[in-house]
Amino acid sequence: MEIAVLVLFCCALLACVIVKLSVLYALAFGLVIFVTYAKVRHFAWREIGSMVLSGIKTVRGILTVFLLIGILTAVWRVSGTLPTIIALAMQLVQPRLMLLLAFLLNCLVSVLTGTAFGTAATMGVICMSMANSMGINPLLTGGAILSGVFFGDRCSPVSTSALLVKQLTHTQLFTNIRNMLKTGAVPFVAACVVYGIFGIALGARSGSVDATAVFSREFDLRWFMVIPAILMLALAIGKVDVKIAMGVSIVLAVGLGYFFQGESWMSLGRSIVFGYSARTAEVGRLLNGGGIVSMVNVAAIVCLSSAYAGIFERTELLSKIKSGVGAMESKIGNYAGMLVTSVVTSMVACNQTLAIMLTDQLSAGVGEGHLLDERRRESTALDLEDTAVVVSPLIPWSIAGAVPLSSAGAPEISVVAACFLYLVPLCRLAAGGIRALKTRWSLRTDRKKVMA
Repeated sequence: MEIAVLVLFCCALLACVIVKLSVLYALAFGLVIFVTYAKVRHFAWREIGSMVLSGIKTVRGILTVFLLIGILTAVWRVSGTLPTIIALAMQLVQPRLMLLLAFLLNCLVSVLTGTAFGTAATMGVICMSMANSMGINPLLTGGAILSGVFFGDRCSPVSTSALLVKQLTHTQLFTNIRNMLKTGAVPFVAACVVYGIFGIALGARSGSVDATAVFSREFDLRWFMVIPAILMLALAIGKVDVKIAMGVSIVLAVGLGYFFQGESWMSLGRSIVFGYSARTAEVGRLLNGGGIVSMVNVAAIVCLSSAYAGIFERTELLSKIKSGVGAMESKIGNYAGMLVTSVVTSMVACNQTLAIMLTDQLSAGVGEGHLLDERRRESTALDLEDTAVVVSPLIPWSIAGAVPLSSAGAPEISVVAACFLYLVPLCRLAAGGIRALKTRWSLRTDRKKVMA
């Protein structure tokens, strides 16, 4: 019955993707399915309500961050912060290098801050706006940004996902990071090559605009307009809570918008809620967006998907699947089995944190005793980082990818161009295949020697 319930939910998700409906319909349908399952298991309605609320309560902090991201991405526009940064950067950056720089800059900021969402709402917005000004394909730019923000989310010492994996596997953080750098080196270099090639191939045909001339029609572009962005990054690098850093940047940007850009309190409030809307079409094409409303869809996705967590835990819906996962991993290998599991859990969980936890719980079925072995624990930690952490952003309806792309103003289809996230598991599979071939060749050689 448990498998039938999950298959029905996955079919609903797939149907929404095929007919291009919002995944909220599938998530709402999934909640009905899982609540019905709990009722069939003879849980009282009060208990089921408690399960749902317990799951939603765990994401209160995330919902606050979403609210701040929506406000931040609006006030950076209306205050002139984003236009000033773009105008200055356009004088230094060549269109041919923009895709590569979008990847590298987001890698750098995400490593320093440890947050994919915060990086996308800051450096991601800047890079996307610059690329739009240069006429670069937004799909490719969004892919480069998504790859970059999760490069640091995967291996930054202050990343919440890295800390979560450390806690789940009882390993040392910096040992895990050292292992991740080894398996991530080739994908990183390969991603740089891919974005460099695409940038060279498409940059020559890209038509850029004079950003300074365009933005000067609506904004006062003074150097100190960039202070909200600089202060935001400085506070985040200084390990100040990201919500406090965003709040300080928002207050400063609102002040700049009111005193230097001539915005009224009413227009500022309207932009904060509904997003920035330029007075001219040319500026609007480059800057329109942001606002609390832009975060409503992803916030709803978080609430619905997190409601599942409490139901899964209390009903033990996944317990019978665990043995099947163990059997699969014994046939195709631990990493390949965990990769398959992470794809399914990411589809069901719709967020990275729950996907990591579910993948760890299900894949532990290979044998509980391995957690006592330090080398095996480190291997499990690396497998989680190279599966659930990078797979979650590739699921179209998961907030792991939807929030960064929405914050940056990139199309959802940009997930297909996030090549670093694909290359990490592909390189791991290729390395495992090569090791298996070497082992077989060595065994064959030993047999021949014995026979001789």
